[in-house]
Amino acid sequence: MGKLALAAKITHVPSMYLSELDGPQKGFRQAAIDGHIEIGRRCRELGVDTIVVFDTHWLVNANYHINCGAHFKGNYTSGELPHFISNMKFEYDGNPELGKLLAAECNAQGVETLAHDKTTLDPEYGTLVPMRYMNEDRHFKVISVSAMCTVHYLNDSARLGWAMRKAIEEHYDGTVAIFASGSLSHRFAQNGQAPKFATRTWSPFLERLDHEVVRMWENGEWEDFCEMLPEYAVKGHGEGFMHDTAMLLGALGWSEYDQKAEVLTPYFGSSGTGQINAVFPVSQVSGDKVPAPQASVTESFIPGSSRI
Repeated sequence: MGKLALAAKITHVPSMYLSELDGPQKGFRQAAIDGHIEIGRRCRELGVDTIVVFDTHWLVNANYHINCGAHFKGNYTSGELPHFISNMKFEYDGNPELGKLLAAECNAQGVETLAHDKTTLDPEYGTLVPMRYMNEDRHFKVISVSAMCTVHYLNDSARLGWAMRKAIEEHYDGTVAIFASGSLSHRFAQNGQAPKFATRTWSPFLERLDHEVVRMWENGEWEDFCEMLPEYAVKGHGEGFMHDTAMLLGALGWSEYDQKAEVLTPYFGSSGTGQINAVFPVSQVSGDKVPAPQASVTESFIPGSSRI
């Protein structure tokens, strides 16, 4: 019925908004903004009606959650970095119908997920920043999915991604894009050192590790990457423990995925973190290699390893 037309790993650094404003940093994030604009253009070309964002700035401590209100409008200031994003106006339309279909299929596949269509909950800036550049004219409907998952298994996030793809393809009459909105390494510069790390990654180790991951993506080394993802998420300081990336790869078929990533905005450092805009072409896969939900796995696990 429906179609997953485009998938991407995207940046949402607040310095993109800051670079719009008059001052010493005006224009210095134009490459990232241009990457978002290009992704939006491709979505239009593919007939996408709804964008689903796996948002690593939406922190949750239980279950998975979908913000699928009918309409979002407000004036956003970041609690984390109010000197970067202050009074940023936003207005977008949601898609309650699709949000409920996504939640229903996730639950059917063993990943407990709640859809929220009648709350005062607004999207976080992991959704709002990309939509500012991709969706200024409200062409696309928007759904936000919690991806800063504090006590969750990466297996469950991968299965959630696959379940959402199945919901789109089997139960939705429309065309959808999905974005993993989060960084690669996410080790912020130590307090007091942020200005000199404005365009740098925190350490040579993290930068080299990120570059190796991008190389693997561009070469289509998905079996190796999926195997290393849990360790990379921890040792590489992955944003949101890289649940957004697990969701994205789950939707694409996990280690069965057979395409190569296309980098639109080359890797760059931002306040110590590693960032990129990369498109992952969607291909036909069986889903047989997507991990089962952790609850269905009978093997023992080490206490304290719940995020892996």
